[in-house]
Amino acid sequence: MPDFENPPELAREIPGTSIDPASTSVADLRQALAAGTVTSSALTRYYLDRIKRLNPALRAVTTVSPDALAEAAKSDERHRTGQPSGPLDGIPVLVKDNVQVAGMPATAGSPALLAARPPDAFIISRLRAAGAVILGKTNLSEWANFRSTRSSSGWSTLGGQTANPYALDRSPSGSSSGSAAGVSAGLAPLAIGTETDGSIVSPSSACGIVGIKPTVGLVGRTGIVPLSVVQDAPGPMAPSVADAAALLTVLAGPDPDDPVPDYPERVFGGSSYTSFLDPGALERARVGVWRHVSAGSGAGTLAVIDAAVQQFRKAGAHIVDPVELPGVDKVTYPEFDALYCEFKYGINTYLKYLAEFCPNGHGAAGEGAGEVVTEGPARLPGSLAELIAFNKRNADLVLCRFGQEIFESAEATSGDLNNPDYREARAAATRLAVSALETPMTEHGLDAIVSLTANPAWLTDYVLGDHSVFGSSRPAAVAGWPAISVPFGDVAGLPVGVTFTGPRWSEPRLLALAYAFEQATQGRRIPGLLPSVGAARLP
Repeated sequence: MPDFENPPELAREIPGTSIDPASTSVADLRQALAAGTVTSSALTRYYLDRIKRLNPALRAVTTVSPDALAEAAKSDERHRTGQPSGPLDGIPVLVKDNVQVAGMPATAGSPALLAARPPDAFIISRLRAAGAVILGKTNLSEWANFRSTRSSSGWSTLGGQTANPYALDRSPSGSSSGSAAGVSAGLAPLAIGTETDGSIVSPSSACGIVGIKPTVGLVGRTGIVPLSVVQDAPGPMAPSVADAAALLTVLAGPDPDDPVPDYPERVFGGSSYTSFLDPGALERARVGVWRHVSAGSGAGTLAVIDAAVQQFRKAGAHIVDPVELPGVDKVTYPEFDALYCEFKYGINTYLKYLAEFCPNGHGAAGEGAGEVVTEGPARLPGSLAELIAFNKRNADLVLCRFGQEIFESAEATSGDLNNPDYREARAAATRLAVSALETPMTEHGLDAIVSLTANPAWLTDYVLGDHSVFGSSRPAAVAGWPAISVPFGDVAGLPVGVTFTGPRWSEPRLLALAYAFEQATQGRRIPGLLPSVGAARLP
């Protein structure tokens, strides 16, 4: 749990400079690095020191890269010779711990995967080519929040409970909990998250940052612990739309080993996504307001969507308020029927692949720390069934907060993506989600559908699990459409984001609209790392 007795020190400037990273964009950091005003080594040491001071309360970072300072030193040499390797040269980045980084395990929060040392994921190779410094791995909801129906978002066996930087007793949401909390609290300027349904946009909303869930297939997924071959999408998490766009520019690109369908309209942008940022983009834009998703919220939350609509109108947008997403309430059941089968297929395939990078291959146990039961040398589970058995053997540690009902439901499926029942469920889910979104988009000629992203952060609860009132991620997640959450509202000191959703490959237009909204509203506040909502910061 968060350390309430020893409150962390908050933001300060990088020693020897006048640079305050809390208010400095990635573009400004790049200029400072190029001008020699700051070095990547100094920047990296600043964030490593900040992690050391703040992470005991936040539990956002699970592993600090042992190579971070060496990578920063190489970046400094490239800058000294005037040969930076790419647009993020020398910029530290945190990576969710279900993404492979060479030299570190990719655990998905579970000790079952500690034994393997797989190579870089596709997107990590792109980050390295761009010169980024891999700072470390972030905590997450274990197994991307696909283990139990009563899970606590942000909790993993290996990382413990991630705290929300706005109120440490509140949930950071999930599953990209550590990435969201880490960026929000200034542990890094950028982070990688992954989403199957809400896992980027929801924690971004709860932690007051920008999150982009790209069109499925825009960002490569090879080397990421899978949940769904159809819905999984890695994406950027950052303090601002411009910073997120800069990271998306590096991440986006064709991955030859990604099994995503080859859509004929598939595009990768070509130019920098930051080139699409336009502070005037909302003028004459057609925006539909999806109110129904948040209708069950309290008055404070409902006031946020009203205020957002006023801002859209003030910026010159043509508002269609409200719009309905017909049939959207029918998506959930076929989606989860499909996800159970996809998870079994994906994790069985991934565990077989991962055995190549574990010296002892598959076995009945996995390497862990301390209390984890092992049988002989460290081994990996070879299937979902063995993973379930591993969790049962280590129940006092792994199942101490909640169970594995979702694992068991997934194991009960065929795990066969050619199974007629699975194919029917997936087809139904996709058809319903696409129809729900396309109907208002076409009927009203919309540029985007906007909604609140999710309710404010709830109290962390290990008995009943997450207390989510609503989330607007499902239609875009199931349809494979992009979504961008931007900080805007404030309810009792807790942030609430506004989501922009558009058709596949519409990232350029969504980024323009999201940026214009962000610039007009300036809705993000720096978190205070308070022990609770309404509490004074501890002395």
